[in-house]
Amino acid sequence: MPKNYPLLALLIGTAALASCKKDSEPATLTYPAYTEASNPKALSTAPNGTVLYNGGFGSALAPDPNDPTVFYLLTDRGPNAAGTAANSIIFGKADFAPQIGKFRMKDGQLTLEQTILLKNASGQPLTGLPNPAGQGSTGETAYDLSGNALGTSADGIDSEGLVLAADGTFWISDEYGPHLAHFDASGKQLERINPFGSGQGGRTLPLVLAKRRPNRGMEGLCLTPDGKTLVGLMQSPMYNPSSAAVSGSTVLRVVTFDIASGATKQYAYLMDNASLTGCSEIAAITNTTFLALERDGLYGGNSTSPATFKRVYKFDLAGATDISDASNTANGKLYNNLTVEQLKDQTGLTTAGVVPVTKTLVLDLLKDISPVYPHDKAEGLALIGTDRLAISNDDDFGVVDNGSNGFASKILPATGKVDVNRIYFVQLPKPLR
Repeated sequence: MPKNYPLLALLIGTAALASCKKDSEPATLTYPAYTEASNPKALSTAPNGTVLYNGGFGSALAPDPNDPTVFYLLTDRGPNAAGTAANSIIFGKADFAPQIGKFRMKDGQLTLEQTILLKNASGQPLTGLPNPAGQGSTGETAYDLSGNALGTSADGIDSEGLVLAADGTFWISDEYGPHLAHFDASGKQLERINPFGSGQGGRTLPLVLAKRRPNRGMEGLCLTPDGKTLVGLMQSPMYNPSSAAVSGSTVLRVVTFDIASGATKQYAYLMDNASLTGCSEIAAITNTTFLALERDGLYGGNSTSPATFKRVYKFDLAGATDISDASNTANGKLYNNLTVEQLKDQTGLTTAGVVPVTKTLVLDLLKDISPVYPHDKAEGLALIGTDRLAISNDDDFGVVDNGSNGFASKILPATGKVDVNRIYFVQLPKPLR
């Protein structure tokens, strides 16, 4: 694949994230190799003076179907760092409401035009606080910058996957429950679906998904081109039945959710290797073929510990085994008394008679983006037209955990600058559909 990508025209041809129609691209519109967020404002300041920026919008990406210069980017739960006690977490801005940013691209820059706060059914802003026990708890105890306990919230959401539907509403997946939440165009929650039935509307996801590894829930979400089915991807092998039991496993779950009926199916997806952070995003090509973004957690261009794995794969559900559990038990369907995660790899799946999704390499960010892909967290992915990818990074609000119960500026080793949101545009050598 060439390392320099020409500036070509494009047309976004659908309202669903990464679900574009086969429309031709207009000759008047060109996109750069990447576009960068312009002048993010300060969100708050840590006690040591570190500025937490109003960024963090790259956890997911959704192109606007009506304006190819507009992109919707999603934040996660907000800037956070590990606390002193086990499983404690410090929120850099305790009242932060997860949000969607509407960005416009012009002259190589992304300008934030609108902020859509996520709200509950009563119109109150959601928080990023952990969920209570039995409703998606990660076992974390949350504190503010002054050491005050923040408690939990049933409305808490650690938003990671984003879909812009044809009717202008949004679907979001998260790392807590995991939850699938539906919001209107203003960000007001219309429904929340989780394994416990505790969300607005009462519909459920398979109970086994509650075994997700803490903070490694449903990281990716997309909508099939026919607009009927949400498809989610778990970030890492679930702790099913336990962390120790699945050590070394590469088995992730793909979950399909029929919007009208609520019916679900599950499939096995094999990560390239067990050392990866996991899959950060999923994007639809057709109703049965998708893209998955697999990555490590390291920075491209770091001279001491450089990133080695950030790739996009095409995968196909056709022919894969539906591993759904008709009885909806806590551990899901068992094979020779083992969970799917305990099968661990291709050999284990084959022995159990489970066929995983097939996958092929589409893009290697560390080889095919020039001169270097400098970020650690490639997290947003969309297919534009038939042969172009848009990839966004999570900049973590410009901060990282300083290892001492606080924050430090997130400096990219390759640039020496604070990380900010970017969208990279990569033209593929051949169409995906």
